Amino acid sequence: MNALAGAEQVRVVSADGTPIQAYRFGDGDPVVIVGGAFSTAEAGADLASTLAGAGYAGWTYDRRARAGSGDTSPYAPAREAEDLAAVIAASGGPAAVLGHSSGAVLAFFAAGEGVPVRHLFLSEPPFTFSDDPSAFALAARLQAMVDAGQDGDAVTTFQIEGVGLPAEMVEQLKQTPDFAKLLPLAQSVVYDATLTAAVPEPSPEMLAVTSPITILIGDDTFPILSRSCELLDEILPAAELVRVPESEHHAIDAAATTRVIAARLA
Repeated sequence: MNALAGAEQVRVVSADGTPIQAYRFGDGDPVVIVGGAFSTAEAGADLASTLAGAGYAGWTYDRRARAGSGDTSPYAPAREAEDLAAVIAASGGPAAVLGHSSGAVLAFFAAGEGVPVRHLFLSEPPFTFSDDPSAFALAARLQAMVDAGQDGDAVTTFQIEGVGLPAEMVEQLKQTPDFAKLLPLAQSVVYDATLTAAVPEPSPEMLAVTSPITILIGDDTFPILSRSCELLDEILPAAELVRVPESEHHAIDAAATTRVIAARLA
């Protein structure tokens, strides 16, 4: 079943001419969902439709180089900030934004770039708070693999070195039908690696964001994500850290997360 079947399709164009495919569920004040690595708009459909049931317009979109969206070279995090700005403009913004994983890094970065955000919800962002030159080297190696047609190698290398999954787990995943679904997203993992290398921690512009910020953390998630959320809470005195036990293993529980969002947008 297509999780996006009940949504209105909205085609927007980013500042550099890249077409971005977005989907809107329901009517009301907009909440835009920004997915993480390997995710497409479909990954945000459950949350978007649950938000619609709570009286909001839930928006989810394909980040560039994913599914229905296009891509334009050269890549830079600022281009993805412009993509989000285009979706927010189409929503009638300013909108609340829920970013998950690398999507949370992107959402916070975009707000620092001046993209109008009513309220930032940062769900388990992978800030490393470390200056690691090898992070950019990883992005370059991934791009070389994609350029050579080695999409599978790019996907598995990112999973092991970028995400931190055990090699044994990745090898098991390669034997499943789900692995083939990840191959068309190989170029996007280069962008996720570039984004997180460029923004290992909030910049001065991000720290100057005046929009309310809520940091969300679930149960049984990666230790690096727990540490990221706790350090963010320390350096953002005006932010609120909210634990969402229903969200487990770095996944979003739509009902519980909608309750958190609705309580803060009321």
